[in-house]
Amino acid sequence: MPELYFSEAIRQALEQALEHDPSVFLMGEDIGLYGGAFGITRGLSEKYGAERVRETPISENSVVGLAVGAAMTGLRPVVEIMFMDFILLAADQIINHAAKLHYIYDGQVRVPLVIRTPAGAGRGYGASHSQNLESLFLSVPGLKVVVPATPADAKGLLLASIRDPNPVLFVEPKALYGVKGEVPAEYYETPLGRARTARQGGDLTLIAYGGGVPLALRAAHDLAEGGLEAEVLDLRTLRPMDDETLLAAARKTGRCIVIEEGPLTGGVGAEVAARVVEGAFASLKAPVRRVAAKDSPIPSAMTLERAVMPSVADILAAADRLF
Repeated sequence: MPELYFSEAIRQALEQALEHDPSVFLMGEDIGLYGGAFGITRGLSEKYGAERVRETPISENSVVGLAVGAAMTGLRPVVEIMFMDFILLAADQIINHAAKLHYIYDGQVRVPLVIRTPAGAGRGYGASHSQNLESLFLSVPGLKVVVPATPADAKGLLLASIRDPNPVLFVEPKALYGVKGEVPAEYYETPLGRARTARQGGDLTLIAYGGGVPLALRAAHDLAEGGLEAEVLDLRTLRPMDDETLLAAARKTGRCIVIEEGPLTGGVGAEVAARVVEGAFASLKAPVRRVAAKDSPIPSAMTLERAVMPSVADILAAADRLF
């Protein structure tokens, strides 16, 4: 099986989607000849033309609004928001239109729209270019939220998101763009709403998604050297969340740590912990622990950025408290 970088897997998914379905087209700032801020769409404009790879003005709300209208007419737009921090400029179109029009019009319209956006820290980009804002969208009915952690899932989940009849927020951890992994060359879809067991273990469960998964796997390796076998669960899809697999993993070990790159307060970890307590309380041997970024803007200085973001050491410290 060929190996691709995370970024290459996303580009391959976009290329295969454009090839397989004439209703798919891309929209975004600088995604044409420049190839996007992170080079994801490089070469697609030359191959498929300006009609299928559409350059847009710097106006996120207008771009997403146009995409919502196009999706309502039967097209399948894939919008790139250059940094997730900028997605707030399109919040009205996402929350009040894309996510609700199917309901408002009693199923007479669908909005098969994908919004791709790079998120997260790790590059010293500072407070307004490094945020994980996925928790803000968890409480939006009608919107799916997907965050891959491997190149294979980046491709499979993106293709499934493009085929889905609902609006999907597809969050790409930009710190993973340079990670390499095996990716099948053919077209395939990874079903949304299903978590993945990334590592088997029986002593505690590390629950993560996106950039938190490699952290969890490194922590599990260190824990194993100390005699504790940690199971690592990759959520993949935050909405809908795979409660069945999540609760089974929690019941299996009775000890859970939830890891995320977003801030601790009001984060994804809080939602996951609540679900575990509600659905698997009788099996818990200790309180659910959360490991997340500090409640602070992301600094530009790399040393300060590392101090704010969650680390393997933070996970190991949480594991110590569990036992």
